[in-house]
Amino acid sequence: MIAGLAVVASLGCGTAMAQDYPNRPIRLVVPYPAGGTTDIIARALQEPLRLSLGQPIIIENRGGGAGATGQREVLQSPADGYSLLISNNGPTTILPLIRANIGYEATGALAPISLLTSTPLVLVTNIAVPVTNLREFFDYVRARPDRVNYGTAGVGSFGHVATLLMAQMAGLQAVHVPYRGQAPMTLAVLSGEVQFTLTSYSQAMNEHIEAGKLRRLGVSSAEPSSLVPNTPPIASVLPGYSAEVWFGLLAPAHTPAEIVAKLNDAVRDALAMPAVQAPLRGAGMQPAASTPEAFAARLNADAELWRGVLARADIKPE
Repeated sequence: MIAGLAVVASLGCGTAMAQDYPNRPIRLVVPYPAGGTTDIIARALQEPLRLSLGQPIIIENRGGGAGATGQREVLQSPADGYSLLISNNGPTTILPLIRANIGYEATGALAPISLLTSTPLVLVTNIAVPVTNLREFFDYVRARPDRVNYGTAGVGSFGHVATLLMAQMAGLQAVHVPYRGQAPMTLAVLSGEVQFTLTSYSQAMNEHIEAGKLRRLGVSSAEPSSLVPNTPPIASVLPGYSAEVWFGLLAPAHTPAEIVAKLNDAVRDALAMPAVQAPLRGAGMQPAASTPEAFAARLNADAELWRGVLARADIKPE
C-alpha cells in the first residue's frame, strides 16, 4: 500500500511540475564549439522557443569528446526540463557503440523530444575517377577490390559508418583512410589521395564541384533531396540504402511526459516559421519536426542498424 501511495505521489508531483513549467531559464546544451552546424540550429531556435515558452533560452557550448562531453552533462542533469541537448547520430547512437566506458548507452539514456533537421550525405569522387554515374561508380569499385581509397572525417564518423553500410550492401571492398575532420578529407579527395568520399554537404564542397574539381554522383537519402537538386539517391541503384544525418532535441531520461509534450509543441511551432527554416536550409539542413515517439523509434532503429554495420566490419569498442 505504501509503495502504491509513493507512485501516486510521484505522478502527482510530475503533473504539478509540468503545470508550472517553465518558471525559470532553460539551458540548451550544444555539445560542440560555437559556430558549427549544431550551434546554428540552437541559435535559430533560441528566440522562437523563448517567445513560446516564456523563459530565456541559455545556449551553452560544451565541446569535447566528439560530442560526448556535452551529452553526458545533460544526461546527468535533473529530469525537470531545464537542461536540454541538441545532438545528432554521432554522439547519441554511434559513439556508444565504438567507445568503451563512454558513460551512456546508444538508447534509453535520454528522453527524445523532437527531430529538428535531416540532411543527406553526398557521394563525391575525384575528377580523375572515370565514372559519371552511380552504376559506373559501383562497377568501377567492385572491379578493383582493396585498390580504391575513400576518405572520412575519422573512424566512427557518420561518413565512415554510412560508407561501410553502402559497401556492405553493394559488395564493395575499398580502403578506409581517416582524417582529422572534413577539411583535410576534402583536400585529400581534391588531390586524388583518396578516390571518393561520402560526406556532409557543404558550401566549400559544392564550390569545388561547380568548379569541375570534384564530381557529385549521389545523395544518401532514400528519395531525391531538395537540398541537393538534380542528384540521384544512391538507393536508385542500391535499393533500400538510406543514411541521413539528423539533429534532434533531447532531455534527461525520465523527464515528465507533460514537459516533453510542451517542449515538442514549442519546437514544432518554431520549425514551421520561415525565419527559422531559412538559416537551417542555408546551412544545408532540412527542417524535420517529429513526435517524441517517432524520434524514439528513429533512435532505436539507428542503434540497431549501426550495431550490425560495425559488427560486420569487425569494429569493436575501444
